[in-house]
Amino acid sequence: MVSVAVFLLLELIPGDPVDGLVPPGASQEMRDQATRIYGLDQPLVQRYLDWVGGIFQGDFGRSFTTQSPVMSMIAERAPVSLEIAFLSMVLALVISIPVGVWSAYRPGGVIDKIATALTSATLATPSFVLGILLVFIFGVQLGLLPILGWVPFAEDPLLHIQYLILPVVTLAAGETVLFTRLLKGDMMATLQQDHVLSARARGLPTWRILARHALRQSSFSLVTVSGVVIGRLIGGTVIIEAIFGLPGMGTLVVNSILSRDYIVVQAVVLLSALVYLLMNTLVDLAYPWLDPRVRKAAS
Repeated sequence: MVSVAVFLLLELIPGDPVDGLVPPGASQEMRDQATRIYGLDQPLVQRYLDWVGGIFQGDFGRSFTTQSPVMSMIAERAPVSLEIAFLSMVLALVISIPVGVWSAYRPGGVIDKIATALTSATLATPSFVLGILLVFIFGVQLGLLPILGWVPFAEDPLLHIQYLILPVVTLAAGETVLFTRLLKGDMMATLQQDHVLSARARGLPTWRILARHALRQSSFSLVTVSGVVIGRLIGGTVIIEAIFGLPGMGTLVVNSILSRDYIVVQAVVLLSALVYLLMNTLVDLAYPWLDPRVRKAAS
């Protein structure tokens, strides 16, 4: 369904993809030749079937503008987007889990008030605005971190990490707000349940009650949302990559749209949809591990 949708939507975009294949002012004969070479003269259904048939064989076609295999272009840029998305996800979870748990355990306390103020401020700030602010403060004013560009890890590990900090923090900020508020709400409800109250009455340590009896059961919503978020981060880093000049898939998609390189856009969108599908499948598989009652119900 996604493949059909993206194929049809791109076909409905005004303009002719041949414009990006021939130089300005090209003759009609040259345009017709380019149309035949790239199969653009074939019926719409035939072109779709050829495209999907190639995908099942691992061939996403060739770029209209660079003549390079689309899969090699994605393989070159995907590690950048994947690394940023994964590290942003990890950072958001590392911050939000302890803050959300303690805010639920001590509502109205110092940590809860600070977390509420920071999350409210972050929630009201779009990611691109936050990214620009971080660039201005830590890059321009303080000069502590590089602003634009990318250095591979194999070339210079330390510089690679420095280039990662600002985009990762920018992406992680919004997800931290989401995870913290979600976990806090679920934890507050779980802490009032009978098995948690019974654990308190038995004199179990607070850390054990929070980690073993409350957090695990309160993680359903967090795990579900995390699966959706990681897929969104991988396919939705366009603005962040543009701000920080990162050579990821977001930049590849923007450049392909501007040059009407539809075959690249179709491949990236389809792969992003597959990532969503994979992550949601992993989330479903994680439910029995989080709560034994799910395993019992299934059996």
